[in-house]
Amino acid sequence: MNAMRTLVALALLAAAAGAQAAVTPQAAAPDFTLKSAEGRNLRLAEQRGQVVLVNFWASWCGPCRQEMPQLNRLYDKYRSSGFTMLGINIDDDPKNGAATAAKWGVKFPVLLDADKTVSKLYDLGSMPATVLIDRDGKVRFLHRGYREGVEETYERQIRELVKE
Repeated sequence: MNAMRTLVALALLAAAAGAQAAVTPQAAAPDFTLKSAEGRNLRLAEQRGQVVLVNFWASWCGPCRQEMPQLNRLYDKYRSSGFTMLGINIDDDPKNGAATAAKWGVKFPVLLDADKTVSKLYDLGSMPATVLIDRDGKVRFLHRGYREGVEETYERQIRELVKE
């Protein structure tokens, strides 16, 4: 819970400092480059031409743990259809995020955002948070938090975007 308070405080500070407004549907997805758990850099703009699901998560987040098997399933099912998934871990210690991803069996690339730069850019207010981005790099769908069954909505939205 302490980490959540820190995240909320950072979001409020960013807003107070006049940071960019929260991402909204139809807006261009803010570009970023983060180091992956494997040690290489990955840039969002390099994914242009694919449908991208970006999921912000943390090791201390119970709903994230519930959601992860469903995200793995969606990644496996749609990755050969012009779809990719990026998991952005916001743990303060990147080693903890990488170890948790391995323990949970995360199959898609895990990017490490220990300093919360990308989290601030996307103006998160809850964990987990999921952003679906179309092939042109526009935010199309936003989901804050997790509730059982939301993965059916993700799947419907992924199918819709992959067909475009």
